[in-house]
Amino acid sequence: MAFFRSALLLCLLLSAAQPAPAEQGMAIDPATCLGCHSDRISIQAFSGSVHGKNACTSCHDDITDLVRHMRKEIKVHKVHCERCHKRENSEHYASIHISRGIMCANCHTDIHTHTYWKNDKRQVIAKCIQCHDKEQGFRNSVHGRAVAKGNMDSAACNDCHNLHAIQKLGTDREHREFHTKVCLKCHSNEELMKRNKVFNVAVKTYMESYHGKNYRLGFPEKVAGCADCHTAHAVLPKNDPKSSVNPANLVKTCAQCHSGATTLFTGFYAHGEHGDRENYPILYYTFIGMTGLLLVTFTVFWIHTLLWMFRGFVENRDREHRLASGEYRDHLVPEAYKQYRRFKPVHIFLHILVITSFLGLSLTGLPLRFSDQQWAMAMMNFYGGSANAGLIHRICAVITFVYFGAALVMSFHFLFIRKDIKGNFIQRLFGPDSLCPSLRDVRDVVGMLKWFFFRGPKPTFERWTYWEKFDFLAVFWGMFAIGGSGLMLWFPEIFGAFLPGWAFNVATIVHSDEALLATGFIFTVHFFNTHGRPEKFPMDFVIFNGQIAKEEMIAERGDQWRRYEEEGRTEQFACKRSSGVVYDFLFKGFGFSALLIGLGLLVLMILAFVGSGH
Repeated sequence: MAFFRSALLLCLLLSAAQPAPAEQGMAIDPATCLGCHSDRISIQAFSGSVHGKNACTSCHDDITDLVRHMRKEIKVHKVHCERCHKRENSEHYASIHISRGIMCANCHTDIHTHTYWKNDKRQVIAKCIQCHDKEQGFRNSVHGRAVAKGNMDSAACNDCHNLHAIQKLGTDREHREFHTKVCLKCHSNEELMKRNKVFNVAVKTYMESYHGKNYRLGFPEKVAGCADCHTAHAVLPKNDPKSSVNPANLVKTCAQCHSGATTLFTGFYAHGEHGDRENYPILYYTFIGMTGLLLVTFTVFWIHTLLWMFRGFVENRDREHRLASGEYRDHLVPEAYKQYRRFKPVHIFLHILVITSFLGLSLTGLPLRFSDQQWAMAMMNFYGGSANAGLIHRICAVITFVYFGAALVMSFHFLFIRKDIKGNFIQRLFGPDSLCPSLRDVRDVVGMLKWFFFRGPKPTFERWTYWEKFDFLAVFWGMFAIGGSGLMLWFPEIFGAFLPGWAFNVATIVHSDEALLATGFIFTVHFFNTHGRPEKFPMDFVIFNGQIAKEEMIAERGDQWRRYEEEGRTEQFACKRSSGVVYDFLFKGFGFSALLIGLGLLVLMILAFVGSGH
């Protein structure tokens, strides 16, 4: 029976091909070829292959004379597959295989029996493991096992490396990018993940992490990618003892980058989602708490700012009308423009440190916070990469700790050492020269609210207003929240030795949201209170020269002026007006530059929120 089937197939080949005689320069009859080569080539298998409709000389085109071929006078050369497979050939010639001398036939050893693969990834794997099976462990991975069971959704060799355009991994950046990019192709497909019951927020949580943000900004070589934790080929479920992410193996896995990793350190939620209350309650309530803090703070102070903006505009209009009508005269305050010292040089220096460090932290931190924005990528490239941005960020953090330390020393000096301040520790703490909130601030807040709604005059203040005290105390909270969490993220191995790993997830949320609160508050509320309110616009330079005019001081801080008059101390603070090139160009230029940078960052933040819904 087998003989008759072979004879029938041979007849079919003869009828299909109908070649002309070889001596006429046409194709040689396949039946003639198979007459000699049937011991190595199955007629049945060849006819059912992808090349079954071709004559033998379609590929072996150098055999043009059958007699000379049979006499072995014609040397048979390698087949040129590119004559038909131009696209595949083009991809192959740009691949790593061609540089290693691997040609078509090295993979396609079944050239006479090769059938259509019909997207069956098992055939791809069968080809690749001819060379790549010993060291990688792919076939025993979750991907390899799934493909072997017939799940074509699972990743096979070609999903990551392509079929023919197999690229060299190249530089460290390209290598790290590849080990994440190819994973994202499948794991970012929520429908695919859901269909296969796979954790479907892996990409989202990765992109929200420090690692993912750096990857998205274009610096994958600086952080861990998917394959660094899960391996490139031997990807196994967490509960498998051989898995790189099995709890028993996590210390070793993390230690690839974090040499001081401990068992506590591995408690970090690599894919912890702050919106998942059931699985990550700590992260959920931390996020809710920080979000609530942001909403309450911004709501209260933005309403305060808008009311002040409107009331200040009305008051300025009334003042202009009084000036025009002659009702108001500058000479009502004798020596109205005489200057008095409000801040000492040390205060000016510390404030310059505050401005410099805060802007440096904002310029390098916000691109990481909004890593999905084009402007964030442009800024990181301007810095020369995330590593340089990180260095600048840490230098500015050190400056922050310096001025905070100076504030603590000055506070201690004020409370316990200074001789020109009367009273004991408690009296000084709640006295008029203190930045500690007191009952007077409650009265001032009530007075301002009455003024906002045209129910009373604008209050005059003592040395410090309630919003200035809030700014000062916010530094202490900020150092605890931003500074503390920042130190944890800066030195994870040190803190990971005694803190559970999930503490770093909490630190990430706190650091990010508190930084957002600080920048949003400074660039809106603080800028308005200090520079943007109608009576100060466009800028109040008192912090740069330490001086305030007599008229301005009486109008704003009348209670302080009266107290100094009663104590006979007003002239102790009299000073000459600052002027000259250094002040006019250096300090004013610095002040306006800082203001414009802050406002520019504010615009970028607003665009990020509007554009991507952060």
